Amino acid sequence: MSFSKKANILTKEEIARAITRISHEILEKNRGSKDLAVIGIRTRGYVLAERIVQSIKSIDGSSLPVGALDITLYRDDLSVVSEQPVIHKTEIDFDIEGKNIILVDDVLYTGRTVRCALDALIDFGRPRAIQLAVLIDRGHRELPVRADYVGKNLPTSQKELVQVKLEEVDEEDSVFIEEAQNE
Repeated sequence: MSFSKKANILTKEEIARAITRISHEILEKNRGSKDLAVIGIRTRGYVLAERIVQSIKSIDGSSLPVGALDITLYRDDLSVVSEQPVIHKTEIDFDIEGKNIILVDDVLYTGRTVRCALDALIDFGRPRAIQLAVLIDRGHRELPVRADYVGKNLPTSQKELVQVKLEEVDEEDSVFIEEAQNE
């Protein structure tokens, strides 16, 4: 199955504004940055987590711990994804015990990735709370998962694919929809 670009959703500037807004909402909901830590799901969730940490630093001057979480081995569809899955490094070099964790991902879809991330996080300790921040919420949940902070709600069809491109990984910042093409 191939995909063709259907619509541009967010530009570089709109992504930056969404991150700034999410950062303000995080600070407001948590009454500041005390006991906060930010953990991004590899790969693009971690890039967004780093950007949120930088944004929070520019807003209130605090330096929050940031970590990267690889959920590959926690996936419930591991055998379907690949015979030889690529395992990336989880980098959480701080204690999550008693902290308010902001878990970050690029796109929230079925909720299965977030469920895997929750399982993985609990293996590192018991945070006080885990809040979810996503750049795009596209709907179609299969599990009872809801984001606390959303850059953009984007209703999609099951035939569509949301692509998030970030400069640190893809050499550009953009979000667009691709649609499946019958060949």
